Amino acid sequence: MEFMNTLSADAVLTFLKDNPEITNKRDIARAMNVSGPMRAELRAILKALEARGQIERIGKRSWTLNDSLPPTSLVEFERIDEMGDLVGRAVRQGTLYGPNIVYSGSLVDKKTAAPGPGDRGLCKIGQTSTGWQARLIRAIKRTEVRTLTGLYTSLKRGGGRVTSANRKDRDEILIGGQDCGAAKEGDLVKVLLKASGPGRSMGPVHGEVIEVIGRGDDPKAASLLAIHAHNIPLDFPDEVIAAAKNATPASVIRTDLTQIPLITIDPADARDHDDAIFAEPTEKGWRILIAIADVAAYVTEGSALDREAQKRGNSTYFPDRVVPMLPEDLSAGACSLKEKEDRNCLAVEIFIDKTGHKTSHEFIRGQMRSAAGLSYQEAQSAIDGEQVSERAGALLEPVLKPLWGAYHALSSARDKRAPLNLDLPERRIELDADGRVTRIAPRARLEAHRLVEEMMILANVCAAETLEKHRLDVLYRIHDQPSEAKLAAFADFLRTLNLKWARGDRPQTHRFNHVLAEAGAGDHKDVITQMVLRTQAQAVYAPDNIGHFGLNLIKYAHFTSPIRRYSDLIVHRALIRALELGPDGLSTEQAARMEELATHLSTTERRSMAAEREATDRYLAHYLSDKVGTEFDGRISGLNKAGLFIQLQETGADGFVPMRRLGSEYWVYEESAHALIARGSGKAYEMGMEVTVRLVEVTPLQGGLILDVLTPPLAKSRRVPATGNRTGHAKAKSKTMEAGSAPKRASQRPRKAKIRNRK
Repeated sequence: MEFMNTLSADAVLTFLKDNPEITNKRDIARAMNVSGPMRAELRAILKALEARGQIERIGKRSWTLNDSLPPTSLVEFERIDEMGDLVGRAVRQGTLYGPNIVYSGSLVDKKTAAPGPGDRGLCKIGQTSTGWQARLIRAIKRTEVRTLTGLYTSLKRGGGRVTSANRKDRDEILIGGQDCGAAKEGDLVKVLLKASGPGRSMGPVHGEVIEVIGRGDDPKAASLLAIHAHNIPLDFPDEVIAAAKNATPASVIRTDLTQIPLITIDPADARDHDDAIFAEPTEKGWRILIAIADVAAYVTEGSALDREAQKRGNSTYFPDRVVPMLPEDLSAGACSLKEKEDRNCLAVEIFIDKTGHKTSHEFIRGQMRSAAGLSYQEAQSAIDGEQVSERAGALLEPVLKPLWGAYHALSSARDKRAPLNLDLPERRIELDADGRVTRIAPRARLEAHRLVEEMMILANVCAAETLEKHRLDVLYRIHDQPSEAKLAAFADFLRTLNLKWARGDRPQTHRFNHVLAEAGAGDHKDVITQMVLRTQAQAVYAPDNIGHFGLNLIKYAHFTSPIRRYSDLIVHRALIRALELGPDGLSTEQAARMEELATHLSTTERRSMAAEREATDRYLAHYLSDKVGTEFDGRISGLNKAGLFIQLQETGADGFVPMRRLGSEYWVYEESAHALIARGSGKAYEMGMEVTVRLVEVTPLQGGLILDVLTPPLAKSRRVPATGNRTGHAKAKSKTMEAGSAPKRASQRPRKAKIRNRK
């Protein structure tokens, strides 16, 4: 290869593809004849490719292609993701590398225990439109320490058994009499699994109760199970609680902002308030002030408070509780921007023109006094002239109307920027004093919510720009553009709906928005919205910037929530150091660990998301547990070779229709069409199809719902040729499963009633 005067990402990718045995940066440079100043460019390209997920680091200075997995690989399973799937990565020379791989079943005896986090196995690897999948060929290693949570049942002969709270763990755990500890009938327990000895790999799994975490009949058990299953730290160590009670802020020069009527706008039940806002008109546009709790002044780097906050990574929110990142003395006390109380803050003063474009900004370390703590509904009602409270009415002219004026300018700029416009419905779980679900209500989406969001996004952009300008290490919040594989699958799906997506062009948010607008309020709106969401990459933290695709922003860093996110605390420290605002800025040591911190905080965020989702599923299952036999309207939200996933329209709960309950026809899963199609008749169930279902089984412990679908399948699939024959690409991707018999249905007519109890 001749000496290269310029380098490109494509050239590096091509080289790695053609030379998979060369992974070290020095060897890559030598083989590509890159020398001198070009080595720095090569290093930057490798880091950028790694941030985009196209290559994977397998050593301190070694990389390999993410799509270079062999058909048979050793896989180490690392975690349960937010969808409940077991996820791992391939192992090479003792190091994990490559993309995430989802466990999709075993090719060996079904009695063999399924792998869990920490286990390894020799697997058959394959790629589908949704990513990489692994099927177990042979278990190589069981983790030495593996725990699970579940419900304890006593046995007459002594000891007991534990039913796992994870619906993927089908085996019950046997507990010997000497291993049951203080567990009693109906207790929720944490179990340490015992390693299987020789000849026991095919027998029952044994374990030891190491902790009783609650009672199975306690309504609050839904969140307790999720907290313990995901090892989320619940109680603070004594030294951390003491440090929070005695914390005093760093002594720094502060700007007096107490005369500015900053206000907080939060949910009505919020216990901590970490952001306050103010706006006023100027001759050229608007002046905006966004003040954030100065957590860095209280949580100093390396302290007991800091170590615990870093370990937790973020707060975790459940319907009945919050597991905070910081003790209550700080999160709801000294660092909370309470009404009429002086608080330390790190603020940013921003000027925008009348079209909403930022013209300048400046960060200030100050002291503020919140003029009022309003709820979203309270602020919105005041603007709308409905049920104006006394304090909101007093702030309407001097504070609220100017805030809305600045927001409308920002909205104009946002519309031109065209971020991804996903309208995803949210529901709120309402509990009584005992923790029982009383109602599942749609979560209101008010203009007040959008106002606060736009202000926070603006502040986050300012933080990223300032740190980059000062050439300081930044913990960016990045969101990669969709992968080519996901875009291809999305284009295939749209084609089944007679919608076009030009392949080969660079993905842009406005193209997705155009598809969503084209769907409008039609029959396919919900399913297209879900497919757009599934096409997106997951936002993560990273020290190398590739921009935020979803927001359509070049530079973005989390700054506005240091009470509940450690990433924001790092950004605060970096700003303090860059702008010389005090002695408590980011240290050189922590700056050098930015890559490690990014990985850790992305992991704790995913952990919280998975736990929150599990708890919500259990609460919904408890709510529906006395409604077995009731019929509901729903929509098919997913399909695979095992059956149909249905989202119930009234509650948003997710249920499952196993293939065996679909009747006696031979069903084929057409992956490219996102449909289950009956071989021979061509009848079909399709993604997004509205159906009526009957609830036949509820398992509150696992948060599972089993359903019967009452709506008959479509006479013919709309997404494959009318003959039902599969050819070419579709045939290659089809997966079959023969259904068993199901109970006869009283009627095959589509049913539209919301809920009809047939007990």
